[in-house]
Amino acid sequence: MKFSSKLLVIAAFQPAAWMANGFVVTSPAFKSSALHSTIYRDPNPSFPQNAYQQSQEYQQSTPTYQQSTPNFQQASVVVNDNNQSWKVGNSQQKGKAMLSKEEIWAKANSIVVQGGSLRTCSFDESVERVQVILKSEGRPLNSSVELWQGPDNTPQKIKIFLEDGGMRQFRTVLETPRSSNAVCVKNTAQMEFPLNALVDSDVEDEYGNFNANPREFMNGIKGKIVQGGAVNTTPFAPAVSAVQILLKTDGRPMNVRIELLQGPNNNKQVMEVYIEDGAERPFYAIVDTPGSGNVVRIVNTSTLEYPLNAVVEAYEMNYNDNGRYDMNWSE
Repeated sequence: MKFSSKLLVIAAFQPAAWMANGFVVTSPAFKSSALHSTIYRDPNPSFPQNAYQQSQEYQQSTPTYQQSTPNFQQASVVVNDNNQSWKVGNSQQKGKAMLSKEEIWAKANSIVVQGGSLRTCSFDESVERVQVILKSEGRPLNSSVELWQGPDNTPQKIKIFLEDGGMRQFRTVLETPRSSNAVCVKNTAQMEFPLNALVDSDVEDEYGNFNANPREFMNGIKGKIVQGGAVNTTPFAPAVSAVQILLKTDGRPMNVRIELLQGPNNNKQVMEVYIEDGAERPFYAIVDTPGSGNVVRIVNTSTLEYPLNAVVEAYEMNYNDNGRYDMNWSE
């Protein structure tokens, strides 16, 4: 077999590569370095250009992943915000809440009920529920709120005691099915202790819905069965500034006493409730809980045959813009 002298000279000086038809063939020892040099040094190679196009396509697809990442981070922040500045019992229903007391007092007409007097409020048959708010100017409040339906028929009665009617206002929503409904407010205190009463037929939430149902705010929350004669207590953290209470039965009558305690046997608010039908007219109230050491105690004063379902959840949290608890000095 004969070899040309020129071929032998090329083979002697280039043992690691053989050039043929524009392709580079290298030995395994120099394969990675040859590819690296070909990609970055050759100005117009075919394989590097395809790799560059692939890198551009990858970079174009990368912002799609980056755009989805902030959404995931934002969702996690919303969940944490619901856990900290939560306003309703059901954290899945974000932001659904009633108007504040200040907004309701500003838009609705209120009256002054002197001690020992009685005032009634009637409304149209189309009204499904009304909101009742009572307050005083820092004095104790003793009152009775009744729902009248027709002559000599009182399907719901609530007796209220507030140690300080300015700090802790009474706020409830009464269901008024069918017709001939009226609300009666009695000031059972002495003449020196007047109170301000407000009955609002527009039960409005923060979204502007004028026929909001507070029971929907607490859908999905499993309540606790309180048997007749039993007692249920629920403590709350100092950051909770208001709680919401929903009591209902399976259609049986309801006799219950609700107490707000702050310290051992220190009643700040007491509500004694009678309802003829706890399914048609469930009891819903928002209780202010300023300060620390607040406990809601529910006593089913009925016999064993009349249990009730109780749901007690935080309604407002006393957090500032930085997500920290606002410290309040005692007055």
